[in-house]
Amino acid sequence: MKLGIGIGWRPEIAAEVEALTGVDWVEVVAENLCADHLPDSLVRLRERGVTVVPHGVSLGLGGADRPDAERLAGLAARAELLGTPLVTEHIAFVRAGGPLTASPRLEAGHLLPVPRTWDALDVLCENVVIAQDSLPVPLALENIAALVSWPDQELTEGQFLAELVERTGVRLLIDVANLHTNHVNLGEDPAKALDELPVEAIAYVHVAGGVEKNGVWHDTHAHPVTAPVLDVLAELRSRVDPPGVLLERDDAFPPGAELAAELETIRGTLRTAGGPRGARTGSRARTTAPAAPARPGARDRTAVAQTALLSALVAGTPAPEGFDHRRLRVQSRALAAKRADVVAKVAPELPEILGDGYRAAFLDHARSRPMRDGYRRDALDFVERILVHGGLADPVAQRRLTHWWEDRSGPRPPSRTTRIVRAARAVLAGK
Repeated sequence: MKLGIGIGWRPEIAAEVEALTGVDWVEVVAENLCADHLPDSLVRLRERGVTVVPHGVSLGLGGADRPDAERLAGLAARAELLGTPLVTEHIAFVRAGGPLTASPRLEAGHLLPVPRTWDALDVLCENVVIAQDSLPVPLALENIAALVSWPDQELTEGQFLAELVERTGVRLLIDVANLHTNHVNLGEDPAKALDELPVEAIAYVHVAGGVEKNGVWHDTHAHPVTAPVLDVLAELRSRVDPPGVLLERDDAFPPGAELAAELETIRGTLRTAGGPRGARTGSRARTTAPAAPARPGARDRTAVAQTALLSALVAGTPAPEGFDHRRLRVQSRALAAKRADVVAKVAPELPEILGDGYRAAFLDHARSRPMRDGYRRDALDFVERILVHGGLADPVAQRRLTHWWEDRSGPRPPSRTTRIVRAARAVLAGK
């Protein structure tokens, strides 16, 4: 299906997106939509004939566990609601631990790279088949950006993607910004990856901005698209005419005129890159045979490896052997910073109550308390920790924070933390 030129729809730029000319389609984060109701802006776009594609971020298809049936059902419901021609997700893991490792469940709050091993490939393929069978439309999967590299990898990124497509028939969402990120951070050649992966399986392409700090490229989606990323887009265009190309922007949103200028730059890059240079020799035709089940022990081995890495990143356990310790520290700080930013968005009252002290307090919380069940639960855990461990010096802020927590903790039998918070509130009321 030909999608054309698109842009990521976000509530913060809904009006700007509606006003843009020449936008053929938009992509929306699936988890930000209600399963039975669309924002008015998306309703108007659909009435104009603009295709809307849901883009999932929480399935964790590269994780050791089989896909969660409830999450799959939610993605399927959003696909039906939007009348979309396809849905997309990521080749990543986002949680680890649990029954496979007999350890606490850990949430990353971010997309983390899977090891490019035959074990991890087996697990991913089996999970993809489960997902495909649960969705009403075709699935496409995105390559992700990485700050850390797994030791003892058995396949290149291009080989890994080619094997995935051959075994499952899944489509690909190729993010050229992520290819550039992995070039800077991991020394991987984007041209080699493009030569090895089956470009004929590409459903569409992502283009996004980032920034380099101290030799590390951060895929921020909050900066303009850079020339090196456009160069990778041109490399891809020289191999295939992608059905769709989409500009992503998730933060620090510019005026509509700047978004329009970036879209025009993308169009110009596609025009000047020309068409495919001829027959390809590196790709293989996709098969329709079902993927074989994961080999015995593959899930367990993948679970142990991913849990060890995630625990080092969010719980302060020792780094697994073979990882770059400096890069792990960079990734750990990035995960904590993202948690702070997202919690500030889902619970904007907290930065208001805590003022300039919010970020330092949250990062201190993140160092000692891994995320366990999404960002809203993370916000509650953060406030519980403050209230249990001394509270705030300002009694007005203390009362506001206590009221905030009580309003959102939900009707349930009082836990030890609840009793402590209520006792603290009673003491304050008695002053």
